[in-house]
Amino acid sequence: MPFEIEKKFLVAGDTFKQDAEKQVHIVQGYLSTVPERTVRVRIKDDTGYLTIKGKSNESGASRYEWEKEININEAKELLEICEAGVIDKTRFLVTSGAHTFEVDEFYGDNQGLVVAEVELDSEDEAFEKPKWITEEVTGQNKYYNAMLMQNPYKNW
Repeated sequence: MPFEIEKKFLVAGDTFKQDAEKQVHIVQGYLSTVPERTVRVRIKDDTGYLTIKGKSNESGASRYEWEKEININEAKELLEICEAGVIDKTRFLVTSGAHTFEVDEFYGDNQGLVVAEVELDSEDEAFEKPKWITEEVTGQNKYYNAMLMQNPYKNW
């Protein structure tokens, strides 16, 4: 069964942008946001994806994840029937040591929020934290994209 293990952090400033190797625009919506599973439709630049994620473990760092690339037109059609709200962001890929951080800069109702994630092989794997990383927010539900759609950053 495919699992993702990741840790999530808040980001200070925008110096991460100068170290980014790549950036991609992402728009996503959710067909389901029930706690036991989320079903996400995502468009990354011009490619569509359908993703199913299970409930996180107790630490919030690990959960089931299944993702499939889908036709861009299918993704656009599915976005039309998603739950209310949309996530709009740019993702910057920044290498730090042996790991790549995905840094998401949010727009719209989540403007001002910048979050970094790093995928790991185990929850206790060591990694080099970039200087722009601040507080760890792994497992804090309000930082999940599905929750940001329902309770956006502007409402905090």
